[in-house]
This record gives sequence, C-alpha cells and structure tokens, in this order.
Amino acid sequence: MSNLRHSDRLQQVTEQLQQELASSGDLAGDWVRRAARVLIEQMLAAEVDEALGRASYERRGEGQAGYRNGFKPRSIKTAQGKVAVDLPQVRGLTEPYQSAIWAALGSRRTPALEKLAVEMYVRGLSTRDIEDLLKEFCDQSEQTLLSKSSVSRVSDALMQEYQEFCKRDLNHMEVVYLFCDAVYESLRSCGMTQGILVTWAICSNGAKVLLHMSTGSKESKEAWLEHLRSLVSRNLAVPLTVTTDGAPGLIAAVEAMWPESERIRCWFHKMQNILDKVPESMRETIKRLLVEVRDAPDYQSGKDRAKALIKQYERELPSATTCVADDLEASLAHLKLPSLHQKSIRTTNLAERGFVEERRRSKVIPHFFDEQGCLKLVYATMIRASNRWRMVRFNKLQQQQLDNYIRARNAMGKKVREIKAA
Repeated sequence: MSNLRHSDRLQQVTEQLQQELASSGDLAGDWVRRAARVLIEQMLAAEVDEALGRASYERRGEGQAGYRNGFKPRSIKTAQGKVAVDLPQVRGLTEPYQSAIWAALGSRRTPALEKLAVEMYVRGLSTRDIEDLLKEFCDQSEQTLLSKSSVSRVSDALMQEYQEFCKRDLNHMEVVYLFCDAVYESLRSCGMTQGILVTWAICSNGAKVLLHMSTGSKESKEAWLEHLRSLVSRNLAVPLTVTTDGAPGLIAAVEAMWPESERIRCWFHKMQNILDKVPESMRETIKRLLVEVRDAPDYQSGKDRAKALIKQYERELPSATTCVADDLEASLAHLKLPSLHQKSIRTTNLAERGFVEERRRSKVIPHFFDEQGCLKLVYATMIRASNRWRMVRFNKLQQQQLDNYIRARNAMGKKVREIKAA
C-alpha cells in the first residue's frame, strides 16, 4: 500500500477506475474487486483516524496514545471472488485495537450461516458432518466456516426456542381435540432412559398444533399431571376429547385433570395389542372384524359389533377378547363425534409420525449426552414436523354435530348429578 494520503489515494484510484470503465464500459470482476478494496481500505483508515484522534501524518497531540504500525494482508470472499485488503495495524493503546468494520466484513458466521447449520443439525447431520461439509467451501489454507464445537454452541439457540415455547400463553388457542403420547431416548451422562411427554391439539379452525413437551423418567401419573398442569396454568381451555394410549398413568392423569372431557383410546395401539395375542393364521380375520368395530356407523353399532366379536371368540382367544373388552367405552368414543373427524381423532398417529422423524434423526446420535441435548433436538424435529401437518375440515355440518354432542353430554351429566343428589 502506498504512502499517499487517504484522500489522494482515493482520488487517484477513483480516476483510474473511471477511465477504465469509460474505455471498456464493462464492470468486470477485477474492476469490482479493486473498487471494493479501495472502499474497504478507506473505511478502515477512517476508523483508525477516529480511534487515534488524528489523521495520518498528523503529529500526536498531548494526551493522545497509540500509533499506526503498518498493515497486514488479509482477504474476504465476495460474489466476484476474493478481495485482497491491507488491514491497518495500531499499537500503543491501553487495550488491543480491533476493527469493528473488519470484524463485520471478515466474519463468516453470518446469521444465515448459523441458521443453515442449525437446520442441517436438525435434519440429520452430526456436528462433525457439518464441520466437514463446510470445509468444502474453504480454501485449504483456511479454517472451516464453523467447527463442530461452534455448531454445538449455535444449536443451543434451539434450547432457548424450546424454553420460550414452553412458556407461551395458550389462551388464544380454541382447542377441540387433544392428544397425548411419549417417546423415550437414552442419556449417556446418567445411563438412563429419558421419557419425552408430548401434547398436541386440533383447534376449532382445523389447525393441528404442537402444544407442549416435557420430560419424565417414566409415564407415571405424577409426571403426566405435571405436564398437563403446565397447559392449564397457561390458560388452555378444557378440551372436548383427549386421545391417549393405554398407559395407566396417562389415563389416570387425564381423568383427574379433565373429568368432563371424553377420553378416546388410541386404536393404533389397541389393535396392535389385540393382534399380538392372535395366532398368525387368524390375524387377517380378527383384524377385519376389529376394523368393522372401529368404523361402525355409530357408537351403539360399534358396541354391538364388539360384543359379538367377544362372544364368538372368547373361548378360542380369551386373551385377545379380554383386550377387546378392556376400556371398550373409550375405544368407541370417537364414534360419538362427527364422522369426518373420526379418522383424525381415533389414534395418536400424528405424534407417532413426529416420533418416526425424531428417531430417524437420533440414529446419528445413538445416545444423547444430557437432557438438554435430548430436549432441543426432539423439540426441533417435532415442531418442524408439526408445521407440515394438514388441517382438519370444520364446516357448518361438523360444527352442528359437535354442538349436538355437547348438548347431549351436558344433559347426561345433569341427569347423573340429579341421580347422585337424590
């Protein structure tokens, strides 16, 4: 870099660039890089002037510290290629001089890059995979854009996102159908299996939303009660129905928290449990009969079909028919609701799909190191899966059917209370 004054250097190079542009009329890559270099170096020089309190070649005044100490060759990458820059060096200040302009220009950890790293982490790459992939965009002499430890720190933003998710007010959500399920992950730090309790809902506008996630070492009544109390404390309205699997702790917690809600037993889990108790040669027959029970035109028809199935096979398949009879009212409760909604509310399949995505991702990490790492990754995969859930239709007919069901349920509840009072 020449020893011309800043203004003289800028004027000289600007005139030269203007002449070249006028003669060729083409903004070639080399021309743009040279113009960018002049502009950046002038900005850096002006920043040094401000830090020292004087321009180049001016004498140091009384009380002024620091002095210019040459330049170091540096470069930044642009769309037009690498731009070489002479970075001014300053010595003699009470604290080491650092250029804020160069930190902004030279930093490769942009918000876009950090977001890209987080999305790659969530979608299946390990921190080492991301580090190796980003190395491909660097010269051999350069360090990677983000190291695996940097990726891990950047991904901590997911934990903050999860914590805010668990604190948000739910008052604005008009929940109609609620669903609860859990998934388990291994934690290497304490040698235990961590349960992740998940709740989501279908709202009156047809949207399917993830409501809450929390941890529990097992699906006990106490763990689920704590989970559900969090929803209530954040102003969640009483749901019309709650769909669960057969976990006793979950069932007890739901009935304790929302006794007025209709509990629905998940048919995906129930059918698996029944067919596990049926010989291979009879599975297709029993499965067909179970589907006829599940898809009955109304609640009473489903009950009659279930009783007929039990009566026909109770001697030949006692364990399977006992499983059919177990919690039968909850298993058929979906038949009381609008037929268009029955397929959506009779299982916890939405969560299962999210769990499949989460397990696909966790294969890269066979054992999470700690609870925080587990939570942030499970949350990230689940919330992204929920953003792709299709809406449920709520038209006038379905709303009328729901209103009829609510009136019938309220009338039945009133009658039960009158009988108890008598």
